[in-house]
Amino acid sequence: MKINSVTPVLVIAMGFTISLLIFRIYYSASLMYLFFVWNLFLAALPLKINVHLSKAKNKIIQWMLFALWLLFFPNSLYVFTDFVHLKERYPVPLWFDAILVFSAAMNGLVLAYLSLHQIEIFLKSKFSHNKSTLIVYASLFLSSFGIYLGRFLRMNSWDIISNPAGIIFQVFDRVVNPFEHPRTWGMTIVFTGFFSIFYYTMKTLPNLIIKKSIYESKMV
Repeated sequence: MKINSVTPVLVIAMGFTISLLIFRIYYSASLMYLFFVWNLFLAALPLKINVHLSKAKNKIIQWMLFALWLLFFPNSLYVFTDFVHLKERYPVPLWFDAILVFSAAMNGLVLAYLSLHQIEIFLKSKFSHNKSTLIVYASLFLSSFGIYLGRFLRMNSWDIISNPAGIIFQVFDRVVNPFEHPRTWGMTIVFTGFFSIFYYTMKTLPNLIIKKSIYESKMV
């Protein structure tokens, strides 16, 4: 799947979310949920990195871009956790905010799926099927851990440059003392399971539908 081929669909989907947000700001005279603009921008960055990765010929540059992708990939999945902000805020009805948050979350998940699928294609050009699959789901595990760091410890991708010592300390403490941080690993495991099932379903379902359609056409 070429990224350019899905760009119009992504523009429509993200445009819908932004349109809802603009209407909400106008109607309520409140900037609540304006952070979706920044979050969706960050969510789209890994897909942009994919474009450069697909064009890179030098192996060193390819792996540098892969490392950069892995650094920013959690941002695509992070949008899904913005459901924590959902509550009734007068004068906007709860159902409207629910659609706004859900549409933003779905945009993040779709961007994550497309980006990860491109990475899987890249990995399969370097490794066996099993190794590529292992790296893909390991990336989802690391990203889920990154989501915890972002949601509860308020860290972000830029901290790897601006505050590397802080990240190293927090990660080291949770790895060395896992039983002292049950919420960390509980959330990481649950999100890894959810994102893995979502990715596997999105990747597998279209082929199953096509096979069923072919089978039914032969029965006619």
